[in-house]
Amino acid sequence: MALVIAGERSGAGKTTVTIALLAYLIRRGLNVQSFKVGPDYIDPMFHAYVTGRPCRNLDAILTSESYVQKCFYRHIQDVDFALVEGVMGLFDGVSRRKKSAPPYTSEKSTPPYPPQGGKKKPLQEGKNPHQASNNNSHQAGNNNCPLSPPWGEEEFNYDFSFASTAHVASLLNLPVLLVIDCSRLSGSVAAIAHGFRSFDKNLNFAGLVLNRVASDRHLELLTDALEPLNLPILGVLRRDEAVTIPDRHLGLIPAEELPHLHDAIDKLADLAAVAFDWEKLLPMLAATSDDGGEGYEQLLGRYSLPYSIITKKNDNVNSLGKQFGVRIAVARDRAFNFYYQDNLDLLEELGAQLVFWSPVDDAVFPDNVQGLYFGGGFPEVFAQELSGNVVIREAVKSAIVAGMPTYAECGGLMYLCDSIVDFDGNSWEGVGVLPSTAEMGKRLTLGYRETVAVRDSSVLSSGDGVCGHEFHRSHLTVEPSDPVYHSWRYGKRGEVEQVGEGWGVNGVHASYLHLHWGARPDIPARFLQRCAEFDGKGVLGDG
Repeated sequence: MALVIAGERSGAGKTTVTIALLAYLIRRGLNVQSFKVGPDYIDPMFHAYVTGRPCRNLDAILTSESYVQKCFYRHIQDVDFALVEGVMGLFDGVSRRKKSAPPYTSEKSTPPYPPQGGKKKPLQEGKNPHQASNNNSHQAGNNNCPLSPPWGEEEFNYDFSFASTAHVASLLNLPVLLVIDCSRLSGSVAAIAHGFRSFDKNLNFAGLVLNRVASDRHLELLTDALEPLNLPILGVLRRDEAVTIPDRHLGLIPAEELPHLHDAIDKLADLAAVAFDWEKLLPMLAATSDDGGEGYEQLLGRYSLPYSIITKKNDNVNSLGKQFGVRIAVARDRAFNFYYQDNLDLLEELGAQLVFWSPVDDAVFPDNVQGLYFGGGFPEVFAQELSGNVVIREAVKSAIVAGMPTYAECGGLMYLCDSIVDFDGNSWEGVGVLPSTAEMGKRLTLGYRETVAVRDSSVLSSGDGVCGHEFHRSHLTVEPSDPVYHSWRYGKRGEVEQVGEGWGVNGVHASYLHLHWGARPDIPARFLQRCAEFDGKGVLGDG
């Protein structure tokens, strides 16, 4: 068994509760695997900082329901405790069509994602744009991403909590620990707790954590109100600004940028030691069922010795064999740190050697590499440093112009542009392989996307369908004239938003779309195939 930490809404405090639980368990020398529901990158960084193990994302949209289950059970095999942090409120998911729309043919109405200008026309006359053009594009089976938009010709049923914390808890058959923000509540806490428990009778509620409790009198009012529900209170956290993790425009500030994070984690571990009912919680957090009937003290005694944490390299869903002996330069530093660990694992499983480097700090471009991988992150925050590292910018541009296959998501896309304009209106020179400027703004672009590739790139072939996620406050001043994707908001009914997005030039696949490759190993395999075909001799002095 393991435990799902859920909130009644975003901001209830589930991340603080999760980190406090993890910090206490690690302090006791226990080995713990953490998971995060949804597409988030930043919370998993904090998990990994505390546990020393990569946190795994559980996202049924970006992967599939079966992948969520396989990923969870695979990564708890060598640990004793496991914990899943939820996303948003417990039942907050997305609207999902349960019935597929009829396929598009040239005799029917045109597909509802028009190109720039708003006119609807077929992508290719007589060709179904939702039909993959190769045999591998759907071999892993992402059945949760219907690549047919709503046609308005049939009735559809919608599931509004798909990919929610409740959905994942149900998929994994795990109990839920609900965190309630009590800062502006007293007796009403009972109505909230009762409503959440009764909303879905199939969910198993382990109990409650009362967060931001102001005083002993406040706690008395809360516990008196909750007593008739017979729902255990397993934790009480007092209002304390000292344990608040700072945030900025895309959420929490990443762990790497917080110089005093170790002290904050220590405080959370101290807090957790007295704030939670460990006698009841510890057996629930055990990764395997406890048939011996051990209690709190026995469990702590059995796992009291320090544990050397080793992350297994080859425990992947798809063992495709080490086919590609290539070196991939993966940008990983303060500016670029949004990576799903499963993506990196798949590249290694397929035979790639990953070379981690820093476009911010390094003075030398990685040698003998055949591909570039730029994840998302915060290039806008470090734009001055990135721009000032002229040697690296020119080296990246030379490699890309020479045809080196390059995969760039969101922040990586921004870095490859001519320039980045930060929040203060300052313009900083970028790599300059994409003829556009990434300009920061107030508008947040957020959400899942269903897409179909309308041209070949280094990771997709025309006709491939894939689901991804966008999360950014920048926009491009010039959009690609020949985009990689046509996309629409996941599960959107009625009028479909028109989006043509993504660049494919000189072996580059650059897009705002974040992809999780777990259920689509054909994507990294295609990228590595392109890298293996690249003749890099003589590029940047290689060879």
